[in-house]
Amino acid sequence: MQPPREHQNTEWKESWRDDWLRVVCAFANAEGGTLMIGRNDQGVAVGLKDACKLLEDLPNKVRDVLGVMVEVNLRVGRGKEAGKETLEIVVPAYPNSISYKGEYCFRSGSTTQTLKGAALDRFLMRKHGRNWDDVPVPYVKASHLEPRALKWFRQQALQSQRLTPAVLKEKTPALLSKLHLMDGSYLKRAAVLVFHPDPEQFVTGAFVKIGFFESNVDLRYHDEVHGDLFTQVNQTIDIIKAKYLKAWISYQGLQRIETYPVPEAALREAVLNAVVHKDYASGVPIQISVYPDKLMIWNCGQLPPNWTAATLHEKHSSLPYNPDIANAFFRSGMIEAWGRGIERIEEACAAAKSPMPQFRYEAAGLWTVFQFSAQLPEQKTGVVRLESRLESRLESIWGSALAAKIAVLLQMQPQGKAAMAEALGHKSVSGELHKQVKRLLDQGAIEMTLPDKPNSRLQKYR
Repeated sequence: MQPPREHQNTEWKESWRDDWLRVVCAFANAEGGTLMIGRNDQGVAVGLKDACKLLEDLPNKVRDVLGVMVEVNLRVGRGKEAGKETLEIVVPAYPNSISYKGEYCFRSGSTTQTLKGAALDRFLMRKHGRNWDDVPVPYVKASHLEPRALKWFRQQALQSQRLTPAVLKEKTPALLSKLHLMDGSYLKRAAVLVFHPDPEQFVTGAFVKIGFFESNVDLRYHDEVHGDLFTQVNQTIDIIKAKYLKAWISYQGLQRIETYPVPEAALREAVLNAVVHKDYASGVPIQISVYPDKLMIWNCGQLPPNWTAATLHEKHSSLPYNPDIANAFFRSGMIEAWGRGIERIEEACAAAKSPMPQFRYEAAGLWTVFQFSAQLPEQKTGVVRLESRLESRLESIWGSALAAKIAVLLQMQPQGKAAMAEALGHKSVSGELHKQVKRLLDQGAIEMTLPDKPNSRLQKYR
């Protein structure tokens, strides 16, 4: 019979060393497991000379050092392993945290890890029935929260019907209590993130970065979105649509139709997932990278133990990383409570006939990647042109397509007229370009980098 392979619940060791108590500790802190003594790295029995003595000593040693009880079984091989004695140390999962010489070990995959920093904090809180977002924050009061965020939440929750009108009319402290965002007289971390105007005072990296890249090393321009989490979600969507994505513009009669390379419903759900499930203890912002052919969202969140990216595509329970934040977003009607975020993203892409997104889970976090379709969307009336919403808005303001293109171009970096002409596909600086630059200067839309030397050959505009 083939021995079981090593995995998250099985480990092999040729002989006993007291340091293997680390493995026992890791099993106890995770899902439990079996440590097999007397087998080599291939799982083949090599035998133990002192098996009987270890059978007697190990239960007491584990109990005295780790404070846990384990089952130690003597196994005698058969067939090719006939006569070779091995030991199985069967370790149950413990609800409380177990330490070995002051260190907390944890089983992840087929490795034994020593928990440190944020990972240790998460582990200890989970063992005590707490989550990172439900820890109280001193010195913050309900009066410090953003009134506009609270007003917006009340309106959204009333529309979603996930809170009663009576609850929504209560004063802010009572409402926060009903949302489980209070711990006694203290606000929880979740309340600060969801409703405070500047959550970065308390949680480093609690914002969103957006950048446009021509390549992995060529950042053309970027934005940051700060504020309460509701504001971050809404502004992130607006900025991406207005500045980072080019829409195919078509018309049905007099109606203007904008079709984006990423369906808005899918983009919104992906941003919501990143904001709600982020590991805020990491101190790292959510990062959204837009390329000419794709959009990538990176979130330093953590999947539940033993989940993979494939699990997200299967029917699964809702296990939010930040339950209190997720509850606030659910009550507002912005998310569902049944673990359907990935399904909703894929449904939106399928409905728009867009490529299915890719989900990649790495040790550092989770990637959501939207590849842009290489084909134009099907339209009953032909596609007119490709443009950004920002360019369209500026054209409607200034009445000039060239002025709008110049303004969008200068958002990337300051440029001279010759560089602008080249970027716009012109062989030289035209009279019309001179005219529109002067027009934008007069209107205060752009400015010179060298205002004291207007005719300098080094002059640029921004």
